[in-house]
Amino acid sequence: MIRQYLKLRKTFTVFGILFFLLLLFLIFSKENSGVNQRSFDDNIPKINVQFNDLPKAEKFTKLNIMEEKIVDSNSEDTKRELKEARSRIDQLEKKIAILEGRVPQKYPDVKFLGYKERKRILVTGGAGFVGSHLVDVLMTQGHEVIVVDNFFTGRKRNVEHWFGHRNFEMIHHDIVNPLYVEADEIYHLASPASPPHYMQNPVKTIKTNTLGTINMLGLARRVGAKILIASTSEVYGDPMVHPQPESYWGHVNPIGPRACYDEGKRVAETLAYSYAKQEKVSVRVARIFNTYGPRMHVSDGRVVSNFIMQALQNLTITVYGNGQQTRSFCYVSDLVDGLLALMASSYTLPVNLGNPVENTIQEFAMIIKNQVPGCRSMVAKSAPVEDDPQRRRPDITVAKQHLHWEPKVSLQDGLQRTIDYFKEELSRTTFYNNQTYMNMKSHN
Repeated sequence: MIRQYLKLRKTFTVFGILFFLLLLFLIFSKENSGVNQRSFDDNIPKINVQFNDLPKAEKFTKLNIMEEKIVDSNSEDTKRELKEARSRIDQLEKKIAILEGRVPQKYPDVKFLGYKERKRILVTGGAGFVGSHLVDVLMTQGHEVIVVDNFFTGRKRNVEHWFGHRNFEMIHHDIVNPLYVEADEIYHLASPASPPHYMQNPVKTIKTNTLGTINMLGLARRVGAKILIASTSEVYGDPMVHPQPESYWGHVNPIGPRACYDEGKRVAETLAYSYAKQEKVSVRVARIFNTYGPRMHVSDGRVVSNFIMQALQNLTITVYGNGQQTRSFCYVSDLVDGLLALMASSYTLPVNLGNPVENTIQEFAMIIKNQVPGCRSMVAKSAPVEDDPQRRRPDITVAKQHLHWEPKVSLQDGLQRTIDYFKEELSRTTFYNNQTYMNMKSHN
């Protein structure tokens, strides 16, 4: 109520000043045009008294009547100048409305923590898909959160509802360069995660996962912070063991199109445990499997976003290969719960975080088609993709035993929330058939 009152008072103050300046301008114009000053001055007090005594709803009507009387007695130049002045007022009103719209009306509810309980937490990649959901939970828990992002795939819109909050800070920074901040915990999530994004600049992807990880581990060592490294199921490559336990070493092509991401994450894990052994840094490593949910990039080329966008627009749902490849999809809120549980635990070895429910790509295409109301899309097959893993399903035994964690959101419920989000995204703009999400060949 106080914020709304201040906004209302500011608005009326601006209108009062503009009205006063307009009257001064008209008085000056009349002096130059030789109009009888005495008759004009006699009318001004009456206008002011009448205007101030009127209720707010009638002030603007009175202003229009007053302008019409003045225009009738003025020259053509004065009419033109008055029109320009009114145009400037309209522009200022629009600017004020835009500025007020950028200020959140109300922050989400945040728990208050004392200085002994409140932590300062750094989240790299915090404006991205997973990172922004993690930031929401950390903020509502009452911690101070520092988001670091270079906005390669992240978006300010994902965290704009926290802008201005006393516990929130945003830093536009590329972690390939050193960062000097103070933190109690670090969630290192920065890296493009979808094939189209990390293949777009493979050298940059490798740098982010090597130099960026070195910088974050060095920061953790300097300030004594606990750090969680977001690894990936891609470290298993095209697995020969199914489902994949943490003890499996993987089957990766070191020079394939996905190698920049696969090997980059494998090196990141090696760096983490090297710092743990040599520098006594407290590290946690999460191997994240396929995740979906709101705030996914609509054109990231992954199977969930591809299929939903095609289904919503009644376009052909494209399945690459024979459609018998399998994937396991974890809803983003479940993943965030797993990351928080891992950070809070004393378990230091890698942990799989994903949903063990497995579906073929062909089945998944039909699930989405049936869940989108009125979908008339056909499911068509296309040429297979190089190094596309044929089977992927996490063994989450370690997570159950040591973190007491397992997914809770069903595929049907998670997909419905995601479909609703993509519907909203489609209402913001128009996507054409040659958009990126139509041409990316990946089932990651």
